[in-house]
Amino acid sequence: MKSVTKLLATLGHWSVTALLFVSAIAFTWQAPFLTNDIAVAARVTPVVAAMDAGDRVKRDNKNLVDNAADKVKEAANKNANRVDRSTDTNGAVERKAQRDAARIEKRADEDAARTKRAIDDNVGAVERTVDKIKDAFGM
Repeated sequence: MKSVTKLLATLGHWSVTALLFVSAIAFTWQAPFLTNDIAVAARVTPVVAAMDAGDRVKRDNKNLVDNAADKVKEAANKNANRVDRSTDTNGAVERKAQRDAARIEKRADEDAARTKRAIDDNVGAVERTVDKIKDAFGM
């Protein structure tokens, strides 16, 4: 009996804590909307700015991915050229270095394409969510 009441007391404690935590999050999330009277009068401008910001973030992230892929390719070619310069003949080590450089470049391109698709998917999901919220509030 004692263990059951202790379990119920613990569950009650955690449920009250969770309820207070969720209430605090909801209040914190809603407070900016309640205090910003200008946002009610000018609904279109923040939405346009948010869409522009989303496009800018997407473009910046894709540029970052392209730059990273280029750096990886550059490093692979640099290493292959070092091996090429260090060997006099067209030996097995030199051929392997060239194959490795080609493989690294291919994987860098594949990783960059996969990352760009993920960026598009994530930004698209965020934009769809924003559109659903706007539709729910009739914006």
